[in-house]
Amino acid sequence: MNYQHLAKKLRLPLGFVLAIGYLLFAKPGNGYMTPLTLLVGITIAAVGVLIRAWAAGHIVKNDRLATTGPYAHTRNPLYFGSFLIAAGFAIAAHWALLLLVIAFFVLIYAPTMERERAHIRGRFPEAFADYERNVPAFVPRPIPWRAADQETPEPFSFGLYMRHGEWRAALVFVLVSLWLALRVSRGF
Repeated sequence: MNYQHLAKKLRLPLGFVLAIGYLLFAKPGNGYMTPLTLLVGITIAAVGVLIRAWAAGHIVKNDRLATTGPYAHTRNPLYFGSFLIAAGFAIAAHWALLLLVIAFFVLIYAPTMERERAHIRGRFPEAFADYERNVPAFVPRPIPWRAADQETPEPFSFGLYMRHGEWRAALVFVLVSLWLALRVSRGF
């Protein structure tokens, strides 16, 4: 088993372990997790949730190459949204946790994205070559890219959003935000 495969297998279990640890140990005190850091962090995390929702409404996995919506800005909007969610919640509790988030994404998500890149290149070799040349892997480009043969961008599909179950990320975001707000307001 190579590292890319191992990273993909560990991505979700490690993410859940880190999230549970975060929920147990993130608490206000010593100038950390204040109403201001909570507001900033939750705002960043909310942007991540919205990006993931937008991406889920544009992707039909293994059927066609997604190049519209957020996929016109970054090849990995779901992972970029996840990064913003994790980064936002890290900032809400303590800025140093952001270093852990960055390390997690470099060690776990970067190899996963590389493995998926190879898979997608194999499924859509001609279209992906042009797409890869014009759209960055992670940090979004400000102006959306459009393929030369693309007539009109595909609209967001609420049905795809629901089918991919991305509403669960929104629900977890709301619950975690409420939990953190309760901890800050009660000081525990």
